[in-house]
Amino acid sequence: MSAPELIRIVSRDSPMALAQVERVRAELRTLHPGIATEVVPVKTTGDRWMGALSQVEGKGAFTKEVDAALLAGEADLAVHCVKDIPGDRPLPAGTVFAAFLKRDDVRDALIHPGGRTLDELPAGTRIGTSSVRRIAQLAASHPHLTCVPMRGNANRRMEKLAAGEADALLLAVSGLERIGRTDVITQILSVDEMCPPIGAGVLALQCREDDTATIDAVSGLGDPATFRETTAERMLLHVLQGHCNSPIAGYAKTDRRGELALRACVFTPDGKTVLNAHEWAGPLDPETLGTSVAVALLRQGARELIDNIAH
Repeated sequence: MSAPELIRIVSRDSPMALAQVERVRAELRTLHPGIATEVVPVKTTGDRWMGALSQVEGKGAFTKEVDAALLAGEADLAVHCVKDIPGDRPLPAGTVFAAFLKRDDVRDALIHPGGRTLDELPAGTRIGTSSVRRIAQLAASHPHLTCVPMRGNANRRMEKLAAGEADALLLAVSGLERIGRTDVITQILSVDEMCPPIGAGVLALQCREDDTATIDAVSGLGDPATFRETTAERMLLHVLQGHCNSPIAGYAKTDRRGELALRACVFTPDGKTVLNAHEWAGPLDPETLGTSVAVALLRQGARELIDNIAH
Protein backbone atom coordinates (compact mmCIF):
# COMPACT_ATOMS: atom_id res chain seq x y z
CA MET A 1 0.00 0.00 0.00
CA SER A 2 1.32 3.46 -0.89
CA ALA A 3 2.18 5.86 1.93
CA PRO A 4 -0.20 8.77 2.53
CA GLU A 5 0.83 12.19 1.21
CA LEU A 6 -0.44 13.96 4.34
CA ILE A 7 -0.88 12.82 7.95
CA ARG A 8 -3.01 15.05 10.17
CA ILE A 9 -1.85 14.77 13.79
CA VAL A 10 -4.30 15.55 16.60
CA SER A 11 -3.10 16.39 20.11
CA ARG A 12 -3.91 18.43 23.18
CA ASP A 13 -3.07 22.08 22.63
CA SER A 14 -0.80 22.57 25.66
CA PRO A 15 2.82 23.67 25.02
CA MET A 16 4.12 20.29 26.19
CA ALA A 17 1.69 18.32 24.02
CA LEU A 18 2.59 20.39 20.96
CA ALA A 19 6.30 19.86 21.70
CA GLN A 20 5.59 16.12 21.73
CA VAL A 21 3.92 16.41 18.33
CA GLU A 22 7.00 18.16 16.98
CA ARG A 23 9.10 15.19 18.06
CA VAL A 24 6.77 12.87 16.14
CA ARG A 25 6.85 15.11 13.07
CA ALA A 26 10.66 15.24 13.14
CA GLU A 27 11.02 11.47 13.45
CA LEU A 28 8.43 10.95 10.72
CA ARG A 29 10.29 13.33 8.38
CA THR A 30 13.44 11.29 8.88
CA LEU A 31 11.64 8.00 8.24
CA HIS A 32 9.42 9.22 5.38
CA PRO A 33 10.71 12.53 3.93
CA GLY A 34 7.90 12.58 1.36
CA ILE A 35 5.03 12.63 3.85
CA ALA A 36 3.69 16.05 4.88
CA THR A 37 2.16 16.57 8.33
CA GLU A 38 -0.41 18.95 9.72
CA VAL A 39 -1.21 19.60 13.40
CA VAL A 40 -4.81 19.52 14.65
CA PRO A 41 -4.77 20.93 18.22
CA VAL A 42 -7.77 20.38 20.50
CA LYS A 43 -8.50 21.52 24.05
CA THR A 44 -9.50 18.66 26.30
CA THR A 45 -11.77 18.57 29.33
CA GLY A 46 -8.73 17.88 31.49
CA ASP A 47 -7.01 21.02 30.22
CA ARG A 48 -10.08 23.21 30.82
CA TRP A 49 -10.93 21.80 34.27
CA MET A 50 -8.60 22.78 37.11
CA GLY A 51 -10.37 20.84 39.86
CA ALA A 52 -10.06 17.19 40.86
CA LEU A 53 -9.96 14.88 37.83
CA SER A 54 -12.30 12.45 39.58
CA GLN A 55 -15.07 15.02 39.04
CA VAL A 56 -14.63 14.90 35.26
CA GLU A 57 -14.15 11.17 34.46
CA GLY A 58 -10.55 10.97 35.60
CA LYS A 59 -7.72 10.38 33.15
CA GLY A 60 -10.10 10.04 30.21
CA ALA A 61 -10.50 13.80 30.52
CA PHE A 62 -7.18 14.22 28.69
CA THR A 63 -7.99 11.89 25.80
CA LYS A 64 -11.71 12.01 25.00
CA GLU A 65 -11.65 14.98 22.62
CA VAL A 66 -8.49 13.74 20.93
CA ASP A 67 -10.06 10.31 20.40
CA ALA A 68 -13.25 11.93 19.07
CA ALA A 69 -11.33 13.91 16.43
CA LEU A 70 -9.53 10.76 15.32
CA LEU A 71 -12.72 8.71 15.07
CA ALA A 72 -14.56 11.51 13.24
CA GLY A 73 -11.91 11.51 10.55
CA GLU A 74 -10.73 15.02 11.42
CA ALA A 75 -7.23 13.62 11.97
CA ASP A 76 -5.29 10.51 11.03
CA LEU A 77 -2.94 10.12 13.99
CA ALA A 78 -3.24 10.94 17.69
CA VAL A 79 -0.29 11.55 19.99
CA HIS A 80 -0.85 10.75 23.66
CA CYS A 81 1.24 10.48 26.81
CA VAL A 82 0.64 6.87 27.82
CA LYS A 83 0.29 7.91 31.47
CA ASP A 84 -2.83 9.90 30.48
CA ILE A 85 -4.55 6.99 28.72
CA PRO A 86 -6.95 5.07 31.00
CA GLY A 87 -5.64 1.57 31.60
CA ASP A 88 -8.73 0.11 33.22
CA ARG A 89 -10.69 -0.02 29.96
CA PRO A 90 -9.91 -0.77 26.30
CA LEU A 91 -9.02 1.88 23.74
CA PRO A 92 -12.05 3.43 22.02
CA ALA A 93 -13.54 0.94 19.57
CA GLY A 94 -12.12 1.40 16.10
CA THR A 95 -8.69 2.62 17.25
CA VAL A 96 -5.36 0.90 17.86
CA PHE A 97 -1.87 1.76 19.04
CA ALA A 98 0.39 1.95 16.00
CA ALA A 99 3.61 2.56 17.94
CA PHE A 100 5.19 3.53 21.24
CA LEU A 101 8.13 5.89 20.79
CA LYS A 102 11.43 5.23 22.55
CA ARG A 103 10.94 5.92 26.21
CA ASP A 104 12.12 9.15 27.83
CA ASP A 105 13.17 9.64 31.46
CA VAL A 106 10.61 8.10 33.87
CA ARG A 107 11.74 10.02 36.97
CA ASP A 108 10.22 12.94 38.87
CA ALA A 109 11.99 16.23 39.51
CA LEU A 110 11.84 18.60 42.45
CA ILE A 111 11.78 22.32 41.71
CA HIS A 112 12.66 24.52 44.69
CA PRO A 113 13.53 28.20 44.23
CA GLY A 114 16.04 28.02 47.07
CA GLY A 115 17.85 25.03 45.60
CA ARG A 116 17.05 22.62 48.44
CA THR A 117 16.65 18.88 47.99
CA LEU A 118 13.60 16.98 49.20
CA ASP A 119 15.39 15.84 52.36
CA GLU A 120 16.43 19.43 53.12
CA LEU A 121 12.93 20.90 53.04
CA PRO A 122 11.69 22.05 56.48
CA ALA A 123 8.43 20.93 58.04
CA GLY A 124 5.38 22.57 56.55
CA THR A 125 6.93 23.17 53.12
CA ARG A 126 4.10 23.27 50.58
CA ILE A 127 4.61 20.93 47.61
CA GLY A 128 2.44 21.78 44.61
CA THR A 129 0.96 18.59 43.13
CA SER A 130 -2.44 17.04 42.53
CA SER A 131 -1.01 13.60 41.74
CA VAL A 132 -2.39 11.00 44.16
CA ARG A 133 0.69 8.88 43.36
CA ARG A 134 3.09 11.63 44.47
CA ILE A 135 0.96 12.65 47.46
CA ALA A 136 0.86 9.09 48.84
CA GLN A 137 4.59 8.56 48.42
CA LEU A 138 5.45 11.90 50.02
CA ALA A 139 3.13 11.06 52.92
CA ALA A 140 5.08 7.82 53.39
CA SER A 141 8.59 9.23 53.02
CA HIS A 142 8.29 12.89 54.08
CA PRO A 143 5.17 13.21 56.28
CA HIS A 144 6.32 16.61 57.56
CA LEU A 145 5.75 18.16 54.12
CA THR A 146 2.36 19.47 52.98
CA CYS A 147 0.90 18.88 49.52
CA VAL A 148 -1.26 21.62 48.02
CA PRO A 149 -3.51 20.97 45.00
CA MET A 150 -2.00 22.24 41.77
CA ARG A 151 -3.01 21.40 38.22
CA GLY A 152 -2.31 22.90 34.82
CA ASN A 153 0.53 22.44 32.36
CA ALA A 154 4.14 22.64 33.55
CA ASN A 155 4.58 26.28 32.57
CA ARG A 156 1.39 27.25 34.39
CA ARG A 157 2.48 25.39 37.52
CA MET A 158 5.82 27.19 37.51
CA GLU A 159 3.93 30.48 37.26
CA LYS A 160 1.89 29.47 40.30
CA LEU A 161 5.09 28.58 42.15
CA ALA A 162 6.54 32.00 41.35
CA ALA A 163 3.31 33.59 42.57
CA GLY A 164 3.72 31.91 45.96
CA GLU A 165 0.94 29.35 45.70
CA ALA A 166 3.45 26.65 46.71
CA ASP A 167 7.02 26.49 48.00
CA ALA A 168 8.17 23.71 45.65
CA LEU A 169 6.90 21.55 42.79
CA LEU A 170 7.17 17.97 41.66
CA LEU A 171 7.10 17.55 37.87
CA ALA A 172 8.10 14.85 35.40
CA VAL A 173 11.68 15.08 34.14
CA SER A 174 10.54 14.04 30.65
CA GLY A 175 8.00 16.84 30.50
CA LEU A 176 10.56 19.45 31.48
CA GLU A 177 12.93 18.06 28.87
CA ARG A 178 10.24 18.33 26.19
CA ILE A 179 9.61 22.01 26.87
CA GLY A 180 13.30 22.85 27.34
CA ARG A 181 13.09 23.75 31.04
CA THR A 182 15.49 21.35 32.73
CA ASP A 183 17.25 24.47 34.04
CA VAL A 184 14.66 24.72 36.84
CA ILE A 185 15.33 21.24 38.22
CA THR A 186 16.73 21.22 41.75
CA GLN A 187 16.84 17.45 42.25
CA ILE A 188 15.99 14.39 40.18
CA LEU A 189 14.40 11.75 42.38
CA SER A 190 15.37 8.13 41.85
CA VAL A 191 12.65 5.57 41.11
CA ASP A 192 13.21 4.25 44.64
CA GLU A 193 12.47 7.69 46.09
CA MET A 194 9.42 8.30 43.88
CA CYS A 195 8.02 5.36 41.91
CA PRO A 196 6.82 6.56 38.47
CA PRO A 197 3.29 6.40 37.05
CA ILE A 198 2.29 3.66 34.64
CA GLY A 199 3.43 4.67 31.16
CA ALA A 200 5.86 7.34 32.36
CA GLY A 201 7.94 8.92 29.61
CA VAL A 202 6.18 7.11 26.76
CA LEU A 203 4.43 8.70 23.79
CA ALA A 204 1.80 6.57 22.04
CA LEU A 205 0.73 6.89 18.42
CA GLN A 206 -2.91 5.94 17.94
CA CYS A 207 -4.71 5.41 14.62
CA ARG A 208 -8.07 4.24 13.32
CA GLU A 209 -7.73 0.50 12.98
CA ASP A 210 -8.92 0.53 9.36
CA ASP A 211 -6.37 3.18 8.32
CA THR A 212 -3.68 0.72 7.33
CA ALA A 213 -1.77 3.29 5.25
CA THR A 214 -1.15 5.52 8.27
CA ILE A 215 -0.46 2.57 10.56
CA ASP A 216 2.15 1.25 8.14
CA ALA A 217 3.72 4.71 7.78
CA VAL A 218 4.15 5.39 11.50
CA SER A 219 4.75 1.90 12.92
CA GLY A 220 8.45 2.21 12.09
CA LEU A 221 8.73 4.93 14.74
CA GLY A 222 8.06 2.37 17.46
CA ASP A 223 10.69 1.09 19.87
CA PRO A 224 10.49 -2.67 20.61
CA ALA A 225 11.73 -2.42 24.21
CA THR A 226 9.30 0.40 25.00
CA PHE A 227 6.48 -1.64 23.46
CA ARG A 228 7.20 -4.58 25.78
CA GLU A 229 7.57 -2.36 28.85
CA THR A 230 4.39 -0.42 28.15
CA THR A 231 2.42 -3.57 27.39
CA ALA A 232 3.40 -5.07 30.75
CA GLU A 233 2.59 -1.87 32.65
CA ARG A 234 -0.81 -1.34 31.04
CA MET A 235 -1.82 -4.96 31.63
CA LEU A 236 -0.92 -4.49 35.30
CA LEU A 237 -3.19 -1.44 35.48
CA HIS A 238 -5.97 -3.22 33.62
CA VAL A 239 -5.95 -6.18 36.01
CA LEU A 240 -5.83 -3.92 39.08
CA GLN A 241 -8.76 -1.83 37.72
CA GLY A 242 -7.54 1.26 39.49
CA HIS A 243 -9.45 4.52 39.23
CA CYS A 244 -8.11 8.08 39.02
CA ASN A 245 -7.87 8.37 42.82
CA SER A 246 -5.88 5.14 43.16
CA PRO A 247 -2.23 5.75 44.16
CA ILE A 248 -0.72 3.14 41.82
CA ALA A 249 2.84 3.36 40.57
CA GLY A 250 5.04 1.07 38.57
CA TYR A 251 7.50 0.70 35.77
CA ALA A 252 8.93 -2.03 33.58
CA LYS A 253 12.60 -2.01 32.63
CA THR A 254 14.58 -3.84 29.99
CA ASP A 255 18.16 -4.64 31.02
CA ARG A 256 21.18 -4.87 28.74
CA ARG A 257 20.48 -8.51 28.02
CA GLY A 258 16.94 -7.71 26.89
CA GLU A 259 15.40 -9.19 30.05
CA LEU A 260 12.19 -7.51 31.20
CA ALA A 261 11.26 -6.79 34.83
CA LEU A 262 8.25 -5.04 36.34
CA ARG A 263 8.00 -3.35 39.71
CA ALA A 264 4.72 -1.93 41.01
CA CYS A 265 3.29 -0.40 44.17
CA VAL A 266 -0.18 0.36 45.49
CA PHE A 267 -0.57 2.87 48.32
CA THR A 268 -3.25 4.14 50.63
CA PRO A 269 -3.68 7.91 50.11
CA ASP A 270 -2.06 8.62 53.50
CA GLY A 271 0.99 6.53 52.61
CA LYS A 272 0.62 4.35 55.69
CA THR A 273 0.11 1.16 53.69
CA VAL A 274 2.40 0.30 50.80
CA LEU A 275 2.06 -2.89 48.76
CA ASN A 276 5.05 -3.91 46.62
CA ALA A 277 5.64 -6.50 43.92
CA HIS A 278 8.64 -6.99 41.63
CA GLU A 279 9.11 -9.81 39.12
CA TRP A 280 11.37 -10.73 36.22
CA ALA A 281 9.66 -11.92 33.07
CA GLY A 282 11.78 -15.00 32.48
CA PRO A 283 9.75 -17.03 29.99
CA LEU A 284 6.66 -14.82 30.48
CA ASP A 285 5.46 -12.49 27.74
CA PRO A 286 4.83 -8.83 28.75
CA GLU A 287 1.07 -9.24 29.22
CA THR A 288 1.56 -12.30 31.41
CA LEU A 289 4.20 -10.45 33.43
CA GLY A 290 1.81 -7.54 33.99
CA THR A 291 -0.91 -9.94 35.06
CA SER A 292 1.43 -11.83 37.39
CA VAL A 293 2.60 -8.68 39.20
CA ALA A 294 -0.99 -7.46 39.51
CA VAL A 295 -2.05 -10.79 41.00
CA ALA A 296 0.82 -10.58 43.50
CA LEU A 297 -0.51 -7.17 44.60
CA LEU A 298 -4.10 -8.44 44.74
CA ARG A 299 -2.96 -11.28 47.02
CA GLN A 300 -1.57 -8.63 49.37
CA GLY A 301 -4.95 -6.86 49.53
CA ALA A 302 -4.78 -4.37 46.66
CA ARG A 303 -8.43 -4.93 45.65
CA GLU A 304 -9.78 -3.89 49.05
CA LEU A 305 -7.30 -1.01 49.28
CA ILE A 306 -8.33 0.38 45.86
CA ASP A 307 -12.06 -0.15 46.39
CA ASN A 308 -11.98 1.66 49.73
CA ILE A 309 -10.67 4.88 48.14
CA ALA A 310 -13.48 7.29 47.29
CA HIS A 311 -13.76 8.32 43.65
